[in-house]
Amino acid sequence: MSLPNTLYLPELREMLAENNAAELREFCTALHPARTADFMEGLTPAEAWRVLQFAEMPVRVEIFGYFSRDKQLDIIRLADRQEIAEFIAHLPPDDRVDILNALEPELVAELLPLLPAAERRDILRLRAYPENTAGAIMTTEFARLPEDLTVRQALDELARQAAELETIYYIYIVDSQDHLEGLVSARQLLSAMGRPDTMLRDLMERELVTVNVTDDREEVARKVARYDLLAIPVVDQERHMLGIITHDDVIDVVVEEATEDAYHMGGMAPLVESYLDTAFLTVWRKRAGWLAMLFVAELFTFTALASFEDAIKQIVALSLFVPLCISTGGNSGSQAATLITRAIALGQITVRDWYRVLAHEMLMGLALGCTLGCIGFVRAALTPQGILGDVSHWELAWVIAQAVALICLWGTITGSMLPLIFKRLGIDPGFASSPFVATLVDVTGIVIYFTIAKAYLL
Repeated sequence: MSLPNTLYLPELREMLAENNAAELREFCTALHPARTADFMEGLTPAEAWRVLQFAEMPVRVEIFGYFSRDKQLDIIRLADRQEIAEFIAHLPPDDRVDILNALEPELVAELLPLLPAAERRDILRLRAYPENTAGAIMTTEFARLPEDLTVRQALDELARQAAELETIYYIYIVDSQDHLEGLVSARQLLSAMGRPDTMLRDLMERELVTVNVTDDREEVARKVARYDLLAIPVVDQERHMLGIITHDDVIDVVVEEATEDAYHMGGMAPLVESYLDTAFLTVWRKRAGWLAMLFVAELFTFTALASFEDAIKQIVALSLFVPLCISTGGNSGSQAATLITRAIALGQITVRDWYRVLAHEMLMGLALGCTLGCIGFVRAALTPQGILGDVSHWELAWVIAQAVALICLWGTITGSMLPLIFKRLGIDPGFASSPFVATLVDVTGIVIYFTIAKAYLL
């Protein structure tokens, strides 16, 4: 079969209707699994599962991995329990645990007894680790060898293990109790083929970068990025080798964390499905909750303005500069919050660095405040006298300059400290985002502005 770049669904459904095994097998193998999954996007879960039956198990697993999570779950729900249990047993350990965690507990209870004992024990062990830890995202399939093998023996043993392994970037050297002793890269091993009697203990690296099974997945991602690793070993407190986390899993972590932070910084709860696939009511609920909370918080600006009603009546021009002053605080606070949240995510600062951050941002807030205050001074000085009444241009300009400078300083301090406070409380620093900081600084900014105005002009 000559496969075109775009295979229309009617053609694929026609193959299914005719049960054309030869063409369906070729369809499953002719392209990269990701492209094959794309062509199957319009099929129902039942049709997609029928197509997968014509592929060998390794290819079937690869194609299935490129389906959306919803489609994967739908396939598992409708397929024959014995067939799907056999299929799940061939999935990478970390992937099958993620899928089972997303299924209904009743269905998981049906499937687990149908799995081979070794895979069932592995699933139960991985599911026991807390979510978002290294143990929850690791795979237990990795190349392991004892140190007393020669290069020739090691290559023979790897050839035997290869069919069951997800990747062979590194070969981990362990003792009889599975304690991690060292590492030999696949490149080192192949380079040593000219010296086949060389012992692995003479080749292996002993100073290794590892993560503990309970480490947060963000810490794992930072280590993999910092040391430019293709995979990182996961160990327990006694340095038993438990599994590895590969770079593709780390990429998934980085994307998920960045997506979550982006949602939080936009002031809404994260979406599980894609934007267009998410139900309207779900999107409304996730957005309305945060907006309602922020709206209620913004109502305090009304209270703050009402308390300065007399000042506004006496000098109407003061109200003209309210948006200018409070937006300054919101913008400077959001800017600082973004910088600090990002620095926390990259591991550049920790909660213990709060005093250094505070000192740095106080200086930065003063510098930025003076800069914006000068601009505000000029603008206020150019206000027509007819609007000001009995107030002097220069007095108003001085008030605006001071208010802008102090609000900018306050916004910068608030925006830099809130992420650290949230982190200390165990809350995602992403929540100390633009809407949250802006709302807080809006209310306090009004108080700062009118307090200065009353002191000078009234």
